Amino acid sequence: MSVINTEIKPFKATAYKDGKFIDVSDADVKGKWAVFFFYPADFTFVCPTELGDVADHYAEFQKLGVEIYSVSTDTHFTHKAWHDSSETIGKIKYTMLGDPTLAISRNFEVLREDQGLANRGTFIVDPQGVIQALEITAEGIGRDAKDLLRKVKAAQYVASHPGEVCPAKWEEGAATLKPSFDLVGKI
Repeated sequence: MSVINTEIKPFKATAYKDGKFIDVSDADVKGKWAVFFFYPADFTFVCPTELGDVADHYAEFQKLGVEIYSVSTDTHFTHKAWHDSSETIGKIKYTMLGDPTLAISRNFEVLREDQGLANRGTFIVDPQGVIQALEITAEGIGRDAKDLLRKVKAAQYVASHPGEVCPAKWEEGAATLKPSFDLVGKI
């Protein structure tokens, strides 16, 4: 069963952010747009390229009112150690959630039970806590923060413009569609 259009499940976790350990729960997420960015593990290879890419675009996400939560099954202590030792990870300003109990990864259905690691999963969550978009890729396939930004903008547009949808490759400011009987077979 897909988690699309479902509300995120309750969770509590400790995170590393801005040089501090903080507690984060599902209640902290609600009321604003959020992206949960799951990855297999700290101190790996594709993961830092992805997290660094998101860090490079974090200000753009913030302008859209979006908070980023990276999540792996590592602890918050490991996140701090990685942040302190890697130039790429050191530029991260967003929240790095630790999920050593595997609960958050299970909640979002990205946990590899046999390995205790999360798959590469990206989830766009609206202010009501409902998952509006998701992408899951195999371990060797890195994601693109620019495309994630495009998807967030599309999700926000659709949420604020009932009755309109964003076609393939939609970019902010481009034409949208208004599904109707008259439009059937005309695209």
